[in-house]
Amino acid sequence: MGSPDAPGIRSPKLKQICWLVFAAVLWSGACPAENYTLQGEMGSDIRFEIRKNVEVNDGVQKLTLSFVVPPGFRSPTYSQAINNFDIRFSPPPQDRTEAAGNRGSRVITAVWQRPPRTVEARLSFSASNRTSLQVLNTKAPFPVRDIPEDGRDYLKSTEQVQAGDSRIQRLAAELCSGVKTEFDAVQKILTWVVDHVRYVTPPERYDASYSFESGKGNCQNFSHLSAALMRASGIPVRIVNGITLNKPFDVVRQGGTLTFKMGQGRHSWIEVWFPDLGWVPLDPQQTAMFVPNRFIRIETGVDNNETIQDGLMKWAQTRGSEDPRDQEIIQADFAADKVKIAGKRESYGPRNLLLCPGVNAAFTRKEIIAPPPPPVITDAELARLRFDSPFLFGNLEFPEGIDFAFPPSRPGMRKGMKVKSFVVETAEYVTTGMTQYAQVFILSRPIRLKKIGLALHKFGGDGQLWIDLYRDNKGKPGDPLAASDIADLESISGKPGYRWADFNFKGNPVLAPGAYWIGLGFTGSPIVNWFYTYGKPVGPLEGTRYKGVYEEDWSGALGYEFNYRVIGLASGKSAARKTAASAKRKK
Repeated sequence: MGSPDAPGIRSPKLKQICWLVFAAVLWSGACPAENYTLQGEMGSDIRFEIRKNVEVNDGVQKLTLSFVVPPGFRSPTYSQAINNFDIRFSPPPQDRTEAAGNRGSRVITAVWQRPPRTVEARLSFSASNRTSLQVLNTKAPFPVRDIPEDGRDYLKSTEQVQAGDSRIQRLAAELCSGVKTEFDAVQKILTWVVDHVRYVTPPERYDASYSFESGKGNCQNFSHLSAALMRASGIPVRIVNGITLNKPFDVVRQGGTLTFKMGQGRHSWIEVWFPDLGWVPLDPQQTAMFVPNRFIRIETGVDNNETIQDGLMKWAQTRGSEDPRDQEIIQADFAADKVKIAGKRESYGPRNLLLCPGVNAAFTRKEIIAPPPPPVITDAELARLRFDSPFLFGNLEFPEGIDFAFPPSRPGMRKGMKVKSFVVETAEYVTTGMTQYAQVFILSRPIRLKKIGLALHKFGGDGQLWIDLYRDNKGKPGDPLAASDIADLESISGKPGYRWADFNFKGNPVLAPGAYWIGLGFTGSPIVNWFYTYGKPVGPLEGTRYKGVYEEDWSGALGYEFNYRVIGLASGKSAARKTAASAKRKK
């Protein structure tokens, strides 16, 4: 980033900095547990609209679109009231019906015979959404008893929620061994999912078994695996489909603000049945035991094979003709928005982020032991190392090159049918001139740095970009250490989607084990987004920071992690063993 005194201007001091080798910096901001108890309220009045535009090619004989009318909903933590629902089609369809769909939903279906080149559906409504994070009181025992008839379907094993998978059943039994309350079982399962699954999009498959085997997936995978483990434990869980809005919200905690934001698009989460609370929404992918009022709840089912009615497009065509192409544009205007949430960091819980309201229930508090710090290596020891092994590290997985305006279809769907896409753009506009962003990376071994790459999308403008490398200062960016070469904006790809933009570091500095911060600097007026991943796939919770350009303290933290890669050379195995042995002797 540019210096705080002159935002957007490259500091001349950075040009004069010599490459340094230095001892390890202990990551003072990393706590082994990232469990926050939240308390407060969120309330919003939202005017919501979806425009679905369909381009029809020659050969399409019939086009069908269907949409679900969002229902009202009330739970102990989240409520939704829908008013002024309206849907219009242009041109008008030859046939339009409204009928009962799966799980009590209302489905509007429109059909065009020999459709024109373009078809538009425009759906709008007003939503009054509330999230209340007050202390919940539940005495529901485990195993769960007295499950009502309409909840028994949500105990079943399905094609995507494989509660009958023997491996999932064994894990569920292990996690819930000795558990006495339903809440304890739910939080143990969700904690395991948070710690063992990382977000990627799009995944190869969307089912629970895939996530169990691979340890990764998108929102559908998180929902399906959480549901499978809970159903295998006798806990009813239903899958929810809806839409998230990209308006951020802040949690006030000791030391500053923690900001959360979702991409604007389709999303999947779950609702868990408690005998004394009813259906309670949870979001495994966002690692929260509640859902914020930035969620629009639309459709429920046993899995995401059933929740396909909203946004469904079907067609019939002559052989050899091209499929129609569709685009969804989501808009949301907040007429009113009040958020007041405070967070308290706990000493127990998962290693990765988990957010939860206070709960009065018996549950296990698993204390987490902090891992040992990286070894301290002296300058002399670093100087003796030979760096000859290729090194690549970072938050590496993101949907490279995907055009989010026209996301790909879900694999495995039959010909002539396309369901809604859960591929969502998640990125920050990082060249605004008023906010600075920084991303930590933590090295467990010494390296010689060659490049740092960021997942960027250039939308326009002009100017130059570079990377400032900062030392760590108690879990925040500290003194500047080095700067990359300057890259003209013309050298960054302007194609749709996000791609790696690598920044070279002349002199190839040697970095000891420890924490370092990446800041994107710029001059001129570039319009560039930096992609981020939900959760914290690589670094600690507060390892993504922001501040105003005129502020000194990086007190703001983001609840997600930017995609980056660190490229260089590491020392060979023999040298690394000698260094580790030397550090051990000093202890």
